[in-house]
Amino acid sequence: MIERAWSPTDIERAKFKELEFEGEWLREIGKPQITGSWIIMGPPKNGKTSFAMMVAKYLTNFGRVCYNSIEEGFSKTMQLAFKRVDMSETKGKLILAQDNFNQMYTRLSRHKSPDIVIIDSLQFMELEFSEYKKLKVDFANKIFIFISHVDGRKPEGKTAQRIWRDANVIARVEGRRAFIESRFEPDGVGYIDIEAEFANNYWQGQSK
Repeated sequence: MIERAWSPTDIERAKFKELEFEGEWLREIGKPQITGSWIIMGPPKNGKTSFAMMVAKYLTNFGRVCYNSIEEGFSKTMQLAFKRVDMSETKGKLILAQDNFNQMYTRLSRHKSPDIVIIDSLQFMELEFSEYKKLKVDFANKIFIFISHVDGRKPEGKTAQRIWRDANVIARVEGRRAFIESRFEPDGVGYIDIEAEFANNYWQGQSK
């Protein structure tokens, strides 16, 4: 059976379900469609988790969020990360899980499952690219945000690099600053600061 094809007019007139971002999120990301993947990447202790927490908290304004922390799980470090952004303000819109792939798939198959899933980290989940594609197809109405370690300036591992190339939003975190690349036509300065004073001192006189 031949799949449907679309004309340029069909494409131009199409309406997609998107997130009505505001402020610096709109400026740097645009209005993202509720589908596909994002990736947050960077070296250790530069602000990856803190930025992921900022993203998670902001996204609870638009739907239910699951922070799937395979790496740290239910721990003191996650408690501190939650407290840094006052995550208790999300009022039941966010859950913390520690699911492997099959457990996560089962969770997402349930009625009223989370709309947005943050996976921390891609390397600890040991995700195969075929599993990534299955998530995108079977849960096409959800956003998957992957946190990735890096090897130099690229994500660590072949699967991570393939997801990086496919992602709609890329955030490269270094020096408490997240450098953003987005396919949703943002009109910003190219970054969001996690800690502005630290980031300004770190990046003074440097190029990204």
